[in-house]
Amino acid sequence: MPATEEKSLLPISYREEKIEGVHSKLLNRDVDVNLLLPDFEEGRRYPLLLLNDGQDMSALQLKEQVENLVDEQAIEPIIVAGVVAGDRLQEYGVANKKDYLKRGSRAKAYSQYITTELLPYLEYKYPVALEANQHVIAGCSMGGLSAVDIVWNHPKHFEKVGAFSGSFWWRRRDSRSPFYSDHRDRIMHHEIKHGKKKDNLKFWLQTGTRDEQSDRNKNGVIDSIDDTLDLIAELTKKGYRPFHDIVYYEIENGQHNIETWADAMPVFLKWAFGK
Repeated sequence: MPATEEKSLLPISYREEKIEGVHSKLLNRDVDVNLLLPDFEEGRRYPLLLLNDGQDMSALQLKEQVENLVDEQAIEPIIVAGVVAGDRLQEYGVANKKDYLKRGSRAKAYSQYITTELLPYLEYKYPVALEANQHVIAGCSMGGLSAVDIVWNHPKHFEKVGAFSGSFWWRRRDSRSPFYSDHRDRIMHHEIKHGKKKDNLKFWLQTGTRDEQSDRNKNGVIDSIDDTLDLIAELTKKGYRPFHDIVYYEIENGQHNIETWADAMPVFLKWAFGK
């Protein structure tokens, strides 16, 4: 067997690295970033997956899943950078508006950290592709809300986003208030409704039918599904096309947990980086 053919039959192996304790002036804390790196080919740059809640990469089985999909040639080799979370309740959220409990106060600083500190460093230090259409950001729960907000406000840096059980309930008024309205008070929906359409953006949104039990409008559909579908409706009104610019992936009996998100991960990866 020729050496080149023998090499192609070897399983793909990713190595793990960690950027440790780099101080961010924007976040006013030291930040750790977990990396998954392929064996680099000279002169080649690789698509980037930037992940919120990078401390969960192992539980999401991300290394094994990426290796398997690259080995199967279902996706091209990528670089993964997972930002280890700090104060999630303050750093994640919507940059332009805190929620009714004043959470998300550092969301703007976090988005600036991603776009002005971390991304330029990754492009300098590693062979990360420089084009926005080669940059994907994703997250789970509040990390998913954060990812969508970052893409919406920074389309020159990212053009694809994945949200696993995104916290799109994020609201400016307590839902128990007699003045609460889904149409007015869900912050990410409001951002999209009143913002301008950004060209080339693509959205992958996942929920599970057992994400939660809450059903605030008593329509028989849990809130996480309602909030996600309503976000899709706002995106559609802006001109984004379902099945082309927007993919919705619902998992029967899927829950709001790492196990469900790990099950959904290969579907997302093939959508984001499929050949």
